[in-house]
Amino acid sequence: MKRLNRNSGITLLELVIVVAVLSVLASAVMPLAHISSKRARELELRQNLRKIRTALDVYKKAYDDKKIENEIGRSGYPESLKELVEGAKDIKSAEGHMIYFLRRMPRDPMNDNEFLSAEETWEQRSYDSPPDDFSGGDDVYDIRSSTEQVALDETYYRDW
Repeated sequence: MKRLNRNSGITLLELVIVVAVLSVLASAVMPLAHISSKRARELELRQNLRKIRTALDVYKKAYDDKKIENEIGRSGYPESLKELVEGAKDIKSAEGHMIYFLRRMPRDPMNDNEFLSAEETWEQRSYDSPPDDFSGGDDVYDIRSSTEQVALDETYYRDW
């Protein structure tokens, strides 16, 4: 029968040292994971802003090119963000095709309210509104994030 050696195994001191080293390493990694997650959400915000703003510009161009119905007194921008997804009838098409500007409405990734629709997560500005007035209006000229949070570059998301 083999005799057990008293020196085989680890001591309590060694265990405490290993746990201390692991906790120091974990505390260094956690902020990096948080920054990485925030950076990914910021990238998604930039992409979503670009998609919606491009769709607004394409809608306006279709209006100016008289591909969609023109109304007197209208700015040429959609009345709501839903129009970008629902589309507008192409009046130049003999078959009455629809022109779609977005497949789906992206959400504001900085707005964590799950009960709001994707359209409601954005603040909207009308064509007739001053540049800093995002209280809505008769149409949608521009959008911005609805959060008061600060980005990694120390700017506010709502200023993007």
